Amino acid sequence: MTEFRIFVGGQRVQAVPPDDRGLAYGDALFETMRAHRGELPWWDRHWARLHDSATRLQMPLPDASQALREARDLIAGRDAVLKLQLTRGSGGRGYAPPSKPEPLWLLSIHPLPAQAVALDAIWCETRLARQPLLAAMKHGNRLEQVLARAEVAQAGADEGVVRDVAGRVTSGTASNLFMLDGEGWHTPELDHAGVAGICRGWVIEQTGAAVRRIRVDEVERAGAVFLCNSVRGILPVQRLGARAWPQIQPEVRALQSMLAQAHPGFATPTEAS
Repeated sequence: MTEFRIFVGGQRVQAVPPDDRGLAYGDALFETMRAHRGELPWWDRHWARLHDSATRLQMPLPDASQALREARDLIAGRDAVLKLQLTRGSGGRGYAPPSKPEPLWLLSIHPLPAQAVALDAIWCETRLARQPLLAAMKHGNRLEQVLARAEVAQAGADEGVVRDVAGRVTSGTASNLFMLDGEGWHTPELDHAGVAGICRGWVIEQTGAAVRRIRVDEVERAGAVFLCNSVRGILPVQRLGARAWPQIQPEVRALQSMLAQAHPGFATPTEAS
């Protein structure tokens, strides 16, 4: 059973109110992060993204120190996935936000996913809408990802790569994409769709990856492709559609080793010993 704690403002409550706007309209944000031995190495990065997104949506935040304290207490020294959900709180029927919202926030703990060596991925038919007002944020409207993930499950694949309605490569269903060519690493621009992932930001910092519009044929010609997120780390792609990369390239392995140094939760058993 999932362990969780729910708060309205600074007060703990037992249940989500039925008039919560996150429940009614997806008027919400969320962060999903990897805990290692009770610590959250990338907490500051996640909180900064949450703060930026909440500012864009004019949504109030809970107290940062209380949120971190409650998160650590809930994790209780474990290796786990922590999910932090934030909504605008309660409101009456209708889309108009309340003038003085009191945020609802929920912390929950989940098991770590199984470790994968490399991924078999598909090109999803589901396309992402282009909405610059919501681009890059991890907001609560995820029906496009639900549909795309259903395609992945039906195909028996590990992940899916999605494009926007203009056909531009955007991301994985729950990850960001990087490709390597003769000029270096590249990752899709996310100014109209997609989520600017925390692990994506770290990779850009380490590699100087070019952030630009990317076409399908460029990905299919790439020397290496990987997907990444802040729970599963850097995951090499061994197949995407008809294209295969039978060997993990040394540039990808080097980045995985660097990531293990930056976030010990991604170290292999050998590296961690």
